[in-house]
Amino acid sequence: MKCFSLFIVLGLCIAMNSVLAIDGQVVDLRLHRAAQSENLADVEKAIGEGADLDVPNVYGITPLWIACSNGNRDIAVAMLKNGADANKEVAGGESPLLTAARVGSRPIVEALIGHGAKLNHTERKGQTALMWAAAEGNTDVVDALIEAGADVHVRTSQGFTANLFAAREGRLEACQRLIEAGVDVNDVMDPKNSSGRNPRKGTSALMLAVESGHFELALWLVERGADPNDQRSGYTPLHALTWVRKTDRGDNVEGDPSPRGSGSVNSLQFVRAIVSAGADINAKLENGQGGRAKLNRKGATPFLMAAKTADLPLLELLHELGADPTLTNVDDCNALMAAAGIGVVAVGEEAGTEPEVIAVMDWLVDLGLDPNHADKNKETAMHGAAYRNYPLAVKKLTELGARPDAWNHKNTYGWTPIMVASGKRPGSFKPSPETIAALQTAIDASKMRDN
Repeated sequence: MKCFSLFIVLGLCIAMNSVLAIDGQVVDLRLHRAAQSENLADVEKAIGEGADLDVPNVYGITPLWIACSNGNRDIAVAMLKNGADANKEVAGGESPLLTAARVGSRPIVEALIGHGAKLNHTERKGQTALMWAAAEGNTDVVDALIEAGADVHVRTSQGFTANLFAAREGRLEACQRLIEAGVDVNDVMDPKNSSGRNPRKGTSALMLAVESGHFELALWLVERGADPNDQRSGYTPLHALTWVRKTDRGDNVEGDPSPRGSGSVNSLQFVRAIVSAGADINAKLENGQGGRAKLNRKGATPFLMAAKTADLPLLELLHELGADPTLTNVDDCNALMAAAGIGVVAVGEEAGTEPEVIAVMDWLVDLGLDPNHADKNKETAMHGAAYRNYPLAVKKLTELGARPDAWNHKNTYGWTPIMVASGKRPGSFKPSPETIAALQTAIDASKMRDN
């Protein structure tokens, strides 16, 4: 009989949204409902009637979390004054202070701190309230946390600090507050794992800003002392800009779309400004490696990498500002070869359409680059066009003076351009009959001329 009565009571209460059975326990949810509806009178009534201030619902959510999430200071303060735990965590280790910091409510943050909230508490990913406030650009909360003594140097296992989160999200004012509070503008990440989509070791706030398209913030960081030639991440900002402007396609990291960015400075304006601020326009990458059909990044300049993506507007600007188009990487691969396709593995997915490649090759030959140049891997621009499977690029190179006696040979890996176009290559092994035909036509035409 008691069991039957309990089920009746539970059924009526659930219908009225007042209690719920969780793990066999009856949980009073009146305070949750009142907090969600932001009804202060109902909150005070529920507290007065003895509602548990810290009880979680079936999702692990507490009434105080709801008040913080809604940014309702009056309800949050009412709960805190009546004994709500300012450090009660919800799923993932999120404390009320983290929630309020993310929402951007300085009054709630101050109330929580006043009731004993732990300033440097970390949730399961090692992130603090200061990190969340900085990432969201909630500058007033950043100020409140710093004033209360929050540690600006706390770092996650991925290497992020509050300032690095702010830089990635383009939060200039948050970066300003954090740097004023003692953060080193040239501080870099040292993640435990830098593979895949994890950040690269040595990534600075400047690099995060550039790679996220926040060029105004990037220039502000340079003005504050960030090194425009820093290569600790493996690249300088000018090198990074080449893939920010023109991304590859595909489902890997390189296939991520171009960032939306922020601020009033576009990418080409950024180039002018950072070169004016001391960026070395002919900086050569200090590290990198080659391999089967790979473009060796070691020794590559921003100009060479812009050629690889067939970015003519960027190439023209770099040249105007003093970039040397003849500089090669350590394998002696030049910009014409990179534009043609040396290093292309994923056919149709890497930056540079066929018309873009043709336009860049035309321009580079006008600058004096030799279409018959071979690098240390015995590859030529024609090998590059074969890697891209671009038959019109093959025809253009022929028009520009590429001779079969200079390119119709095996590279270090044992492949001629025709073999590459036939699928003898890493990555895409699908043959391109059109490219094969264009290469064969060039060979046949040369033989006829010789005869």
